Amino acid sequence: MLARVSQITATLLLAGVLAAPALAKDKLVINSYGGAYEQIHRKLVIEPFMKQYDVDVQVITAYSADALAQLRAQKASPQFDVIHFSGGQEIVAARDGLISPIKASELSNAKDLYPFAVEGLSRGEGPVHAVAAIGLLYNKDKAPKKPALWADLWDPAYKDHVVLTDLSNSYGLLGFLMLNKVKGGDIKNPEPGFTAVKALLDSAVVVSTSPELQQNFAQNDAWVAPYAQDYAYTLRKAGLPIEFVQGQEGTPGVYLTANLVANRPNQDLAKKFIDFSLSPAVQAGWANELRYSPTNKAAKLDDALAKEVIYGEQAVAGLMRFDPVEVDAARASLVERWKKLIAR
Repeated sequence: MLARVSQITATLLLAGVLAAPALAKDKLVINSYGGAYEQIHRKLVIEPFMKQYDVDVQVITAYSADALAQLRAQKASPQFDVIHFSGGQEIVAARDGLISPIKASELSNAKDLYPFAVEGLSRGEGPVHAVAAIGLLYNKDKAPKKPALWADLWDPAYKDHVVLTDLSNSYGLLGFLMLNKVKGGDIKNPEPGFTAVKALLDSAVVVSTSPELQQNFAQNDAWVAPYAQDYAYTLRKAGLPIEFVQGQEGTPGVYLTANLVANRPNQDLAKKFIDFSLSPAVQAGWANELRYSPTNKAAKLDDALAKEVIYGEQAVAGLMRFDPVEVDAARASLVERWKKLIAR
């Protein structure tokens, strides 16, 4: 009888186990930027992280400005766990309490990051996980010589073969700010830059989108243009003989950050995701796939790849960053001034 009862009990317990729902996996909600970027993001970070930690990662496509707007709208009950920015929005988000500070000691890869990648931690911002460097793209088959300086854009050797990008494009805006800096201006004093651009307009083509830039190099005999290193790679993949040069006066960049959203319950897991993004293997992957520059000194690149990104102590020393808050405050007036200038 006792054996019979035990058998019945065991049967009931087994039935209960089979009927119980499977334990739900932990989940993170993040944003990514769509297109080719998001495909590589999934390949390098999201899918390997899900596999390693047995978690679900939900991806919402949202560019930086939209992501910040969503964070603000959701402040009382945020839906994201990790938010990625590429336009300096992390400074505003930290100031407004939308993201939580991260200690360097909470990131296993922090010790190997370049100083610029972790300096924002003290302000409550997330670390920089990649950089899209801005410099000079040139056609090595047609340009009479390789440019070395931002000031070379005014060299008569390139007359009628210079391409400038509209300031509504972030790469174009950073390129203009660098031209302005070279000519003695700053964000609060853009006059030197506009005066210098005016001198270029008779021998320059202004474009507004990346495809238009490619068309100018492919069909319109463009020789040199201020733009991003990752796009030089895109043009080479399209069969164009385009190389990237760091201007000796400095290299501005788009700094991509991974940030911990405030007031979410699973911040420990979110920190692991951010830390995973900083690993040497992931950083090398971004360099290989899209030619973003690593922020982790331990990332290993072969010689050929290393020449196509900002890599190593000496090259990284040339990186600079315009104050994102000042840039954001000045953006509208700069774009409006630019439109008037090119409409002359």
